[in-house]
Amino acid sequence: MWLRILLYTFVGLIFGGPLAAITGALIGVWLDNNVHRLRGRRWQGHAHQHQIQAAFFEAAFLVMGRLAKADGRVNEEEIQMATSLMNEMQLRAPQRRQAIALFNRGKEGASIEEALRNFRRHADSSLIQMFLEMQLQASWADGRATEAEMRVMHEICRHLGVSRMAFAHLQQRFEAQRAFHGQHQGHQGYQRSTGHRRTTTDQLEEAYATLGVSRTASAQEVKKAWRRRMSEHHPDKLVSKGLPEEMMQMAKRKTQEIQAAYDLIRQQGKR
Repeated sequence: MWLRILLYTFVGLIFGGPLAAITGALIGVWLDNNVHRLRGRRWQGHAHQHQIQAAFFEAAFLVMGRLAKADGRVNEEEIQMATSLMNEMQLRAPQRRQAIALFNRGKEGASIEEALRNFRRHADSSLIQMFLEMQLQASWADGRATEAEMRVMHEICRHLGVSRMAFAHLQQRFEAQRAFHGQHQGHQGYQRSTGHRRTTTDQLEEAYATLGVSRTASAQEVKKAWRRRMSEHHPDKLVSKGLPEEMMQMAKRKTQEIQAAYDLIRQQGKR
């Protein structure tokens, strides 16, 4: 502190005399105070972000385990989904062990309320939305979401302060996005969904639903919805808000799927 003040006082004295020396001293005091304040804010910001990331990570794998056991047994697809997510996140050995331990606690019946409420205290709406999409992905790991899994999803929403209507809209977009890409929600190595051959009309309907608009929406409304959804899933934006950096690939994949839906709509004349 004093070295900075003396330096500015000396510079002021040399170049401007006694009055400039006093001014230099005041500048030194102001800089010193603000440097400490900025450093303090930066440290608090990093600490807060770390808290959010830790809360997200803990809740994500604990809840995933709970969902896997919701219908009575954990099947191979659900284990593969959790393993694939860990691989995609490129977790280091300690993180992987922690994720597996949390998943096992969840499937053994550990309470999810505290972890979810802790996450809610730190997270904003965009992170909560990303979290719910991840858990919907987990519930569809074996190609269908059971009633038991949906009951757990509604419990999750209750702890996170998400209304049933808001969740219903999110679920509708999620299922449309999943159908649009014809796979078990984007994990590498997952098989393509089976069923009837989808026509361009089917895909177009799913593309609109992915953006959260009806097929009667104007080009301007479609573009506005696309921008909103891209902003909600922008990887850098989500990481800055506390999404664990390891989950950035998932956010990138979401934006690619949203972009593909928008591109299809534009190709069909909504320019």
